[in-house]
Amino acid sequence: MIYSVLDTGAVGDGQTNDAPAIQKAIDACHEAGGGRVLLESGRTYYASSIELKGNVDLHIGKGAVLKAHSDIGTYIRPNGEGVADKEKRVGNPVTGKPSYAFIYAKDAHNITISGEGAIDGNAYAFVKRVSPYYVTGDFYPRPTLVYTEHCNHSTFTGVTMRNAPFWTLHPAGSDDVAIHGLRILNDLDVANSDGIDPDHCTNVRISGCHITCADDCICLKTTVGNREYGPTRNVVITNCTLVSTSAAIKIGTEGVDDFENVLVDNCIITGSNRGISIQVRDGGNVRNVSFSNIIIETRRFSGDWWGCAEPIVITAHDRDAQTKSGSVSRVRFQNITCDGENGIFISGNENTPIKDLAFEKIRVTLRSKSKWPKGFYDLRPIPDGNGILEQKSSPIFLRHVDGVEMKDVRTSISEDDRSLFSEEGSCEHCENVSGKVWRG
Repeated sequence: MIYSVLDTGAVGDGQTNDAPAIQKAIDACHEAGGGRVLLESGRTYYASSIELKGNVDLHIGKGAVLKAHSDIGTYIRPNGEGVADKEKRVGNPVTGKPSYAFIYAKDAHNITISGEGAIDGNAYAFVKRVSPYYVTGDFYPRPTLVYTEHCNHSTFTGVTMRNAPFWTLHPAGSDDVAIHGLRILNDLDVANSDGIDPDHCTNVRISGCHITCADDCICLKTTVGNREYGPTRNVVITNCTLVSTSAAIKIGTEGVDDFENVLVDNCIITGSNRGISIQVRDGGNVRNVSFSNIIIETRRFSGDWWGCAEPIVITAHDRDAQTKSGSVSRVRFQNITCDGENGIFISGNENTPIKDLAFEKIRVTLRSKSKWPKGFYDLRPIPDGNGILEQKSSPIFLRHVDGVEMKDVRTSISEDDRSLFSEEGSCEHCENVSGKVWRG
């Protein structure tokens, strides 16, 4: 059955707060056993936060916009028990402090957000400019655009999600999550506006999405706030196009539990500060990960963002003196083309080296693309120092690695930039390295 929000009192004029009417339609649909709640085409529905409920498909018609209210005082801060009460609080998975959500769901199985319309997070109501390259907010964290917790068999398809003031789509503690054909369009200077952050989730499929955002496009998490839900495992990411001021595809940095069985295939990364990143800083381990058939083009954005244009980077370092890093093992890279201002960077630590890596059919080209200085690698976050390693960039730099296999790996440097980069690769404190890297 279809429940039109116009029938429950929504106006859709872009000024009236339509949240009560939308919520009324969602509640009626849920109580009837499920169906579709329709935001009809050609209207802008300005709304405070809403709570999605089980067996409900929130469908945003083509040309319709669901726009977040600019008054944070009207937002839901759920108590983690599915109670939509703005006086309640949800522990934010990043900081553990109270946070806000625009669209929220908990224990709401079989939910869907669909349609060809847009969800607009109204980002600039919550941020301020810090530099020409960077904006952030007066409070942290700012509202998550869509946060769903323990919502099994959930689907997100077709819609455009844009202008998120914080993370865009954050499914947490959920099994069987399907994310298909989304457009996520955030400005490239809005800090923390990650695209998709599966957190302690299992059996996740992300396909056919186009994501442009500041910070990470797709980032797998196991955050401390949701650690009750266990590892993130069985994740497939395919056929996506990605642009990021941080990492286009990342595992970590928040990782208190394990990540395993991850497959990334047939993706194109362009104009990004980093391509593929695995950052282990907490106790969780990363294993059984495959990256294949990927084109990566990187450039450095500015010093405001983590990363120095590394196309592939794996780092495993302790977060601080009290928090020891987990391990990284059994990671495969196959048929990957890298073109950018830095090379592949793999850095473990002497107590926990990175183990069992394989590179096959890899091409790395170094060339200057931006005005920013070259000759840096980024280790942030680390407990001592600023985390920037000053060293002339080489096509491949490995340290504290045990077990690397190279097959058909070729590197080159642009003729105009040979003074900026080192032609020789570097391998420090490495064991069991096989194969050869060819230049040219």
